[in-house]
Amino acid sequence: MRGNTFGKMLSVTSFGESHGPAIGAVIDGVPANLPFDLSQLQKLLDRRAPGRIPGLSQRQEQDEALILSGIYQQRTLGTPIAVVTVNSDQRPKDYDALEQKMRPGHADKTSLDKYGIRDHRGGGRSSGRETIARVVGGYFASLVMPKLEVIAFASSIGKFSLGTDVKTADLNGDLGPYSFPDQELQQELESYLLELQQTGESVGGRINVLIKNTPCGLGEPVFSKLKADLAQAMLSIGGCTSFSYGWGEQMAELTGKEIVNRTPFGGMEGGISNGGRIKLQLTFKPPSTVGRAARDGRHDPVIVPRAVVVVESMARLVMADHFLRQNAYQL
Repeated sequence: MRGNTFGKMLSVTSFGESHGPAIGAVIDGVPANLPFDLSQLQKLLDRRAPGRIPGLSQRQEQDEALILSGIYQQRTLGTPIAVVTVNSDQRPKDYDALEQKMRPGHADKTSLDKYGIRDHRGGGRSSGRETIARVVGGYFASLVMPKLEVIAFASSIGKFSLGTDVKTADLNGDLGPYSFPDQELQQELESYLLELQQTGESVGGRINVLIKNTPCGLGEPVFSKLKADLAQAMLSIGGCTSFSYGWGEQMAELTGKEIVNRTPFGGMEGGISNGGRIKLQLTFKPPSTVGRAARDGRHDPVIVPRAVVVVESMARLVMADHFLRQNAYQL
């Protein structure tokens, strides 16, 4: 089974299944002698972890990071860094009825068609728990580019939407458990998600990303443009159904005179960063688990809130990978 490694100069290899013993990551290419802070890594994992946010999955996982290699005296060694988190609340028997049943909208049938065997316990490798490895990788990417600032937030969750009038100032500080900048709607949003969970319904949403303090010159035309690698990174996240940058789909309705001398390109031109802010927009589908199975409280009625930190992590991985590639050119 290929396709479990992302990145070139800086890579993360993901392993483990949702209801197996553990989920883990091996990060290779991290330069030596960078300061490591386990508490900062754990904060990121806590943002992604289930059982912490009302209205979302109540699967109780601590997701504590265990460092197996690559760190000594709180510094990186320059060798592969292996990190695992134990699955402590797996319930594989909950999925016994699905051993011979294929769930629509999941990878059940396609995995069986491809490999001739599948792990039916919560989707196995296709589970959202796989994203733990991405968050781990994103932390180490942040050590490579400590000045890079990546801000992701939920711009819509079901019927709740911020529209287009989002100020950068609104993104400073704590965005709340749902990563939704409108603090006045937090209580309504919680009630909405609890109701969805109780009725076994699910909804989609959108995540916006702002990448600041980006160096010029990142990107490898023609087949590894920065925008292309960002798109691959985001669309590889389970449930992400569309990706755009800059002015996105609006560009189809404009003329050349309307965009010349303006900044509609989202911080990238010709697939290379231009030093401006990179702006991304992602769409996530509603989770496919609905009805009785969704009412047990162990499934998310929406992907977006817990995906925000995953999106930030993938953005950091892409940027750090291209940063290391660019530095390889400069003697």
